[in-house]
Amino acid sequence: MSLKDQLLKAGLIDQSKAQKAEQDQRKQAHQKTAKAQKQAKKTGEVVVDEAKVLAEKVLQEKAERSKELNRQQREQAEKKAIQAQIKQLITLNSIDRKRGDLAYQFADGNKIKKIYLTHTLQDQLAYGIIVLVKFGDGYELVPRQIAEKIAQRDATCILVQNAGSNETTAVEDDPYADFKIPDDLMW
Repeated sequence: MSLKDQLLKAGLIDQSKAQKAEQDQRKQAHQKTAKAQKQAKKTGEVVVDEAKVLAEKVLQEKAERSKELNRQQREQAEKKAIQAQIKQLITLNSIDRKRGDLAYQFADGNKIKKIYLTHTLQDQLAYGIIVLVKFGDGYELVPRQIAEKIAQRDATCILVQNAGSNETTAVEDDPYADFKIPDDLMW
């Protein structure tokens, strides 16, 4: 209980005297601040209300934290949306490789991985018609056009993308041009 409440309860003062005392205290506080401001105007000093400055500083810091948090949340939402788009592109356009019997080895980071392909799929992968992409924990084959769309969103998903080779780009001075590579040669 405040001192005013205790004095009222004890009966030493009445309600009107308590209210008058509060008004007098407010007037004195107001007069002190007004007097300090007048004194500062006369001397050319600026009166700084420390509470206001501190409150403004706290509000600015809070606004900056809020902006940073919002920016981080937007980035996370964008990343999530991109991953959902990639997942949709792969699931809708993946090529079936279940009947594959030829082992195809490739590098995924620092590890060598192996998938099984059919002879046709292996040729298409070698000529750049289809592309090998990472999908979650597994690997999928997609057409080149889809792989380009995936690469626009996240290039780290593309694992094997061979450039399409044209025989018209062969060098004229190739010393091994007369030697034909056998079709059944496996690397």
